[in-house]
Amino acid sequence: MMEDLTSERAARQRRLSRFRSVIRARGLDGFLVTSPENRRYLSGFRAGDPALDESAGWLLVLPGEQLLFTDGRYEVQARSEAPGWHVVVARRGLARALGRYLGRGGVRRLAFEPDFLTVAGHEAVRRALPGAELVALADVLPRFRAVKDPVEAAAVRRALEAAEAVFEEVAAGIRPGVTEREVAWRILEGLHRRAEGPSFPPIVASGPNGALPHAEPGDRPLREGEPVVIDMGARLGGYCSDMTRTVFLGRPDPEFARIYGVVRRAQLAAQGVIRAGLPAREADAAARRVIREAGYGERFVHALGHGVGLAVHEAPGLSPRNRRRLQAGMVVTVEPGIYLPGRGGVRLENMVLVTAGGAEVLGRQPGYLDLGGHGG
Repeated sequence: MMEDLTSERAARQRRLSRFRSVIRARGLDGFLVTSPENRRYLSGFRAGDPALDESAGWLLVLPGEQLLFTDGRYEVQARSEAPGWHVVVARRGLARALGRYLGRGGVRRLAFEPDFLTVAGHEAVRRALPGAELVALADVLPRFRAVKDPVEAAAVRRALEAAEAVFEEVAAGIRPGVTEREVAWRILEGLHRRAEGPSFPPIVASGPNGALPHAEPGDRPLREGEPVVIDMGARLGGYCSDMTRTVFLGRPDPEFARIYGVVRRAQLAAQGVIRAGLPAREADAAARRVIREAGYGERFVHALGHGVGLAVHEAPGLSPRNRRRLQAGMVVTVEPGIYLPGRGGVRLENMVLVTAGGAEVLGRQPGYLDLGGHGG
């Protein structure tokens, strides 16, 4: 355990050093970090934000020091979890504390995260630092986080192992007549038992509800023969997992048996081309080509996948629009799907680690269903 903590702290020091090099290269005097995930990535401070307009803390990274601004609710936690950071307890709001600390001047250009600072928060910082130029930079830390170091990759693996174990427990007990909500509750119970909890609210979508990629579990009972899409993930050690399986209770409808096979082939096609150096959109194209040639092109309605780490959705996106090249160490989902409105859907999702030689499928690599020769 002590060795793990030492490795994590060493990794954070490397991240901070690299981050400072970017700050210098862009001619900045400092960077205000307000994203909960980026805050944890750099400092180790684990507290999440209670609401959009309520923050557990801000990080201020300067050339020669690093500060964590928080309030009395989190003081003890911040001092314990963020060694090496100067903790400033804000008595009258984070922006005022920031202004008091920097009031002596020296910060002319301060970067901030536009995706994680509200308009009201930006205005408060502007008033607190009237002489500073506020520079919006959205892509620096997300690009850092997209490539996992060995400590992070191991954490993601553990989160996936926990989710897979829960899925196997729950899937063994699914029967016709059980409602989507009951299945979702069993998933949540298992995730809280085996991990810190879910990385997102689980999706259990049966029959026609499976045509909704982000369906919410309801009181609809599962019925024999129809597809049931189960999308779930665990959070463990702060890191997330994300997996989707489609199961059938009894013998499936022949068209959905065929669709299942098409989706599995699309997944294999994408996994077969993913490697370091590949433009992200080409992974999406490989899967989309299989589905289009099978006659369901218009029914694959979302991107192929996304990065997973401290957040369940993060860079890189495997979408038709992303021209950036994949890098070794990225962890991405490969989740093609086909959705027939009013009838149902099929989605299959693996997490893979991008390497120089290809895609390493994480987890137990389950055997997929063989539906009368249509399965993968």
